[in-house]
Amino acid sequence: MKYEYCPKCGKKLQIKFSFDEGGVPYCEDDDIMYFDTPKPCIIVAVLKDSKILLLKQSYIYKDCKVLVSGYVTNGETAEETVYREVKEETGISVGSIKYLGSEYLPSKEIIMLTFMAQYIDGEIIKSSEVEWVEWGNLEDALNEMKDDEIGKRVVRKLLRGVSSEYR
Repeated sequence: MKYEYCPKCGKKLQIKFSFDEGGVPYCEDDDIMYFDTPKPCIIVAVLKDSKILLLKQSYIYKDCKVLVSGYVTNGETAEETVYREVKEETGISVGSIKYLGSEYLPSKEIIMLTFMAQYIDGEIIKSSEVEWVEWGNLEDALNEMKDDEIGKRVVRKLLRGVSSEYR
């Protein structure tokens, strides 16, 4: 998000130079710099033996399966978001969360924090924002995720052996 006006007082921001950051929007009245801030989001590959949890959410991709994802909320860590989003969207519980890296989605100004997690327990109960959710074969996942480039990069990491400790 690029700031033009101060979120606290509403005044137009000035540009102030900040060491190696260059020009940054600045409110003289509130003495605050407003750095560009991408929206943090998690995406998680949930594994159960050699299976991966795949979802169908047409509002994300019309004809493509995806991994569980969601926005990090204020006061929540990225790991807490993983637990919450998996539970909200699928009804299951996960553990052994492992951070895999980050991706940037410029079209939506989103920083995607990528994870893998191990299924712990629970029956799949899909939320209203999910049209379909099911365990699929990890080896087949790339073919089912045709439009989800970030999700496919996560799956490729898993196929290269990052997930061997979860099998």
